[in-house]
Amino acid sequence: MNTPELLAKLIACPSVTPEDAGAQVLMAEFLSALGFECHHLEFEGIPNLFARLGTQGPHLCYAGHTDVVPPGPLEKWTSPPFEPAIRNGRIYGRGASDMKGSIAAFAVASAQYLKNNTPKGSISFLITGDEEGPAINGTDKVLEWMKAHNHLPDVALVGEPTNPSALGQEIKIGRRGSLTGALSVLGKQGHVAYPHLADNPLPRLIKLLDALSDFTFDTGTEFFPATNLEIVAIDAPNSADNVIPASGAARFNIRFNDTWTSETLSAKLHEILKSTGCAYDLQLSCGAESFLTQPGAWPEIVRDAVTDITGKTPAYTTNGGTSDARFIVKYCPVIECGAINESVHQIDENAKIEDLENLTKIYVRVLERYFGS
Repeated sequence: MNTPELLAKLIACPSVTPEDAGAQVLMAEFLSALGFECHHLEFEGIPNLFARLGTQGPHLCYAGHTDVVPPGPLEKWTSPPFEPAIRNGRIYGRGASDMKGSIAAFAVASAQYLKNNTPKGSISFLITGDEEGPAINGTDKVLEWMKAHNHLPDVALVGEPTNPSALGQEIKIGRRGSLTGALSVLGKQGHVAYPHLADNPLPRLIKLLDALSDFTFDTGTEFFPATNLEIVAIDAPNSADNVIPASGAARFNIRFNDTWTSETLSAKLHEILKSTGCAYDLQLSCGAESFLTQPGAWPEIVRDAVTDITGKTPAYTTNGGTSDARFIVKYCPVIECGAINESVHQIDENAKIEDLENLTKIYVRVLERYFGS
């Protein structure tokens, strides 16, 4: 079975978070035929798959997810999102790029590598069904299980789509952290014609938000862009034009680099807000800490494999949103290398068949460079 054929089978499984719809069973059947020992791990109803070939080190783990986002309006798709279709050299369907195409590519690459090689170590797959959801009962808990059962890898490769428009452009050696804040200010409701009898909280809220927006957290680091705060919502419980509201609230998100931790950044936010002299309430929640896998032997293996196939030297980047690599980095060096991300989560999501075939070749080269051939 080649990569587009396996991908087509995976796309046909409508595995919208948190449903699996047979995708991980399909993967387990494919990997079992190659000699992998498969473990179906369910946490709070969320399906996950861990499969391993070999018992010794060195141990390379490929990590990915079979769950996908909802397809959106079905009538806007050129072909049904869970009925794979090939047009003009591309395969269409939800998950083609994010990230069933990558999963299929690494599975087929493993099969091709094993035809002529016996790895001096172990290959494993960590496939979750909870990456597009809350990410509570997926990769993080599988890693805990792996630790308890002596399955922790020496290195990991996450197959998230890492290239903006062509293979060979980027691999990710880290990700920014994500911190969300809910800011609120209290006042006293009243008539706009009698402001002395009320207390308008909105000027104070604006002052607080201005202080946050105007602050320069840093100017970036060697591999990270500058920390960035974006206000995403402002609200006052008021539908009338002649009423001063009793409260005001706003939400913001910060994507932060390795200059900060969620703890030090939280302290800085309070320092900034207190400097305004305005009373406020701030609730913070951390979605992910920033992390970095320093350039070295493992990133070089992946980079050189990409160069072997594409002729390009991919840039080491840390942009984009969060990924499950944030859990894996607690246990071993982790790199992200996958397909093209230009159509992810979109109507008519697709992947070029040529890219899928070349990604498979890249993964074969990763295995050859890591284990030898």
